[in-house]
Amino acid sequence: MFSKVLIANRGEIALRILRACRELGIRTAVVYSTADADSAAVRLADEAVRIGPSASRRSYLNAAAVVEAARKVGAEAVHPGYGFLSEDADFAEICADNGLTFVGPPPHVMSTLADKSSARALMSRAGLPLAPGAVQPVPTAGEAAAIAAEVGYPVIIKAAAGGGGRGMAVVRTPADLPRAYARTRAAAQVAFGDDRVYVERYLTDARHVEVQLLCDAHGNGVHLGTRDCSVQRRHQKLVEEAPAPALPPATLDAIAETALRGALDVGFTGAGTVEFLVDAEERFHFLEINCRIQVEHPVTEMISGIDLVHEQLHVAAGTPLRWRQEDVRFSGVAIECRVNVEDPERGFTPTPGRLDRFVPPGGPFTRVDTHGHAGYLVGPHYDSLLAKVAVWAPDRELALSRLDRALGEFDVSGPGMRTTIPFVRRVLDDAEFRKGRHSTGLVDRLLAAPKTANPRRKR
Repeated sequence: MFSKVLIANRGEIALRILRACRELGIRTAVVYSTADADSAAVRLADEAVRIGPSASRRSYLNAAAVVEAARKVGAEAVHPGYGFLSEDADFAEICADNGLTFVGPPPHVMSTLADKSSARALMSRAGLPLAPGAVQPVPTAGEAAAIAAEVGYPVIIKAAAGGGGRGMAVVRTPADLPRAYARTRAAAQVAFGDDRVYVERYLTDARHVEVQLLCDAHGNGVHLGTRDCSVQRRHQKLVEEAPAPALPPATLDAIAETALRGALDVGFTGAGTVEFLVDAEERFHFLEINCRIQVEHPVTEMISGIDLVHEQLHVAAGTPLRWRQEDVRFSGVAIECRVNVEDPERGFTPTPGRLDRFVPPGGPFTRVDTHGHAGYLVGPHYDSLLAKVAVWAPDRELALSRLDRALGEFDVSGPGMRTTIPFVRRVLDDAEFRKGRHSTGLVDRLLAAPKTANPRRKR
């Protein structure tokens, strides 16, 4: 095992990794920007290195500065968390060239899977089902129109190098396609430096179901079940639960086994997630592979009892996987919501500011991952995620009630600040969501509907 790990991230995930390292007896160093000088991660780490100003491109996305910090403190490994450099194959290669272990897949595997088009081609060859559409990038609007006519509208145009809900557009009519194609390519070039796009059938009323995997460098792998992540705004998740509800066990098993087969086929190592869309007929279609720990990993930990960050570190250190599939057991239901500093009534616009009050909920089987505290300044420079609230219960009905109770206790406020808590509680009240029959269109439906008071609540 490593003696020192550099954490190349910030916020709640930096704290999550720091705590896992401490439990394993690993010393920690964190990098930080000027904006995060008084963060909880900086206070709790054994060492901290300032690597740049607030702008992420000059700090957390500055690969050279991160590697120099790792060498300065004598770290043996770099844990990138999620976001920033976590799926940057060039960064992983730079780490290797400098004698540092990157906690994640090998650079060549990550490079192949980061390109959505090449990942689709690989998964297709491995036998994973795809949504109808192009496997390779589509170079012209005319070819995009031909594919759309063949598979049928609506279609979705996606950036081959995309991620995080960026670089995609849903097209519902042939007349809208040329402009959407040009706009998506331009947006992809700005966001990713790569304007390649592909086109596939857009599955309406689909559910977003993903599978958590652990694989080692010795050819071993296990899946840790499914998660439903269908509650999304702008293709970014708000509520996640494990296991995915209201699907037959045979379907969930098939999705999980298919995901593991595909990951092992391409030589994946570490903790990763294979994402699928499940249509109204319960047919599942490969979406993408994420080569990192996910924001929503706590719900898998709560139903499996397996610490995913511990396992990431063991695998990165070369240890054979400590779990066989028959050793993995699931219990109960876990649901997580993201508490973002955003105003849902204004298109989820961020509302940064200083926290006057910050009192997270407690109680049985309630987990809060956060870097926030009273007096903390939520700046405009980074993602608006402030906290994750996750609960466990033996059944889904109690898990929903427990999460609603926890959110009712969460006391967070500041001048001009809004959070997603009230909106998430609307989600929890929705009849289709409570039946587990919701789709990725739930958020848009709720935003379009009038708000109604819930008589069960006192606040």
